[in-house]
This record gives sequence, structure tokens and C-alpha cells, in this order.
Amino acid sequence: MTGVSPTQRLLTGAEVAYLVTASFGPDVRVRETGPLTGGGYATVWWALLDDDRRVVLKLAPPAGTPLLRYERGLCAAEARYFRLVARRAPQVPVPPVLRHGTDPAYGEWLVTAMLPGRSLSDLATDAVAIDDGPARYDLGVALAALHRVTGDRFGYDDDRAGGPNWRAAFTAMLDALLADAAEWGVALPVTPDRLRALVRRHADVLDEVRRPALLHFDCWDGNVLAAPDPDGRLRLCGLVDGERFLYGDPLLDLVSPLLFRRVEDEPEHPLLRGYRAAGGPLVLDASARRRLGLYRLHLYLLMTVEMPSRGMTARSHPGRHARLAALLDEEIAALGTA
Repeated sequence: MTGVSPTQRLLTGAEVAYLVTASFGPDVRVRETGPLTGGGYATVWWALLDDDRRVVLKLAPPAGTPLLRYERGLCAAEARYFRLVARRAPQVPVPPVLRHGTDPAYGEWLVTAMLPGRSLSDLATDAVAIDDGPARYDLGVALAALHRVTGDRFGYDDDRAGGPNWRAAFTAMLDALLADAAEWGVALPVTPDRLRALVRRHADVLDEVRRPALLHFDCWDGNVLAAPDPDGRLRLCGLVDGERFLYGDPLLDLVSPLLFRRVEDEPEHPLLRGYRAAGGPLVLDASARRRLGLYRLHLYLLMTVEMPSRGMTARSHPGRHARLAALLDEEIAALGTA
């Protein structure tokens, strides 16, 4: 299989079988393997073992691969996240970690159990329309459970961007992306100085966040697994790709599930109904709206800056840069008048 991104490996089924066997020992046999698609960072394959277990192998980029600053150490971060959620929020369906290791030839890898279901993005491509409202309600319940977990600091849990308060951590996260943009030569629709000035202007609302809540951060439809229940209703059965987790404002986790939309304009969305029902802190007042604007700004900036590192070009992803630039302009204009 050929990787679609410079961060992804070229693997064969035999190599996947080797790594899975190395994880479990020579007594475990691999019957079948296949690639999993949807992400653009790690190389991900499934494997069927001779005892009928299905597992997922995630292989980190090769050592020395140019990465964005916040992407360093993501394989180990994902193992930490899944173990943390299993221990502190066991009602949230995340994959059990089976092995996290390294290999002299292949580098770092993670093996987890394979959860049932399909991603909401895959289900959306089916010819038959499916009501995904119940699954999105369940996602809101799951996020409320995650957000009850409190960290020791704001930002990432290692030596990446973070700080003693949310203003410092969010500013450090933005500065890291702007440094990446400069290194990769990414053209931005606004100057870094103006972006920093916007954050300083609205720093008072960031200071209202006093507790570093555990965030998944990457709950777009491709990372949300769902399957029909006995009554035929689509329900949540997995929340995957947790390597980008951090600690901060729970509102940050409500941006990617409604990608390219404004969560504050959809107060009765199933996600928010589930979140409120599970006790999630949700007050969509003027302060929250300003913070949500900053968080969308950060996400659209991230999606723009990551394009060269993923091998995305105008030809391979026509219209992406222009769309993100328009969305950034929209958020900047709204924050400029708030």
C-alpha cells in the first residue's frame, strides 16, 4: 500500500503481520490484513487474528519526518489518552490499548482492539439515508463524561504547547501553528501579528476558563464510530484517534463535531442535547460565542498549515485553501466587531 501523505508509511500485509506478531508473540497468527483509510497522519491497518480477534495497528511516521510542532509524539500520546479514558471515563467507548512499542526498522507503533461500527463520514456516503441524530446525541453524552476529567495543566500533557492558564496555553498553541506556517511557507489570509492581536483583544474570555478539562479535540465525523442498535437506531460505539488530546475549555471540543458550522447557532442540535442531558457545562452567552470564534479560527488555521506536511496541493485538494481562507476571514471579521 502506498501512503497518501508524506507522514504515512509504505506497508505490505506481510509487514503488518510481522508487527502484530511482534506485539503478541509467536503463538498468535495473523489470518488477514487490510488498510484503513480516512486519516492523513499515521499509517493504519486492521488485522484479523487466528483467535478471531480484530485489531488495529497504527504506525507512526518514520523518524526524521517533518511534522508540525503539536504532532510530535502523537503515537505515545494516543496510548496515554486511551488508557486515561478507560480509567477515568470508562463509559466512553475508546479502543483498549493492547500494545505500544517500537521496532528498530519500523519505529513506533500502537495496537488496539478494533471497535465495531463505521465512521459517521463513511455512513454519510451510503445510498440509504440514515438518521444519525441518536449517535450524535450519544457523542454529546460521551464528551460531557470526558470533560469531567481534570488535568494538571492547560494545553498538551507533555513538552508541547501548554501553560499554567488557558490564555497562556491557547496563545502558545497559536504561536506554534504560526511558527509552523513560517517554516513551511504557508500563505495565510491574515498576518500573524493581526492574529495575535485578536487573541490579546479577547484574552479576557479565555481567562474565564479556570479548569483544564480533558478534551478529545478531533471529534470530526471520521473519528466517530456508530452502528444500529436492535431497534435500528444509529448509536455511538467508538471514539477513536485520540492522539491530539489536550486540556482546556470544553467549548473547544464542540467545534470539530460541527465542522464548518457554528455550534452556537444550533442550540437544539442532537450533540448539544446529549451534552446538556449528561450535565455538560454549556452556556452559549456572548463570552462563549467569542471563545468559539477563537477556536474556529485556531482549527481553520491548523487545517491550512497542515496542508504541505500532508502533501495537499491545489490539484489534489482543489478549493480547500480558498475555502479555509474564506472561513478564516469570516471569523476574523466577527471577532473584530465583537
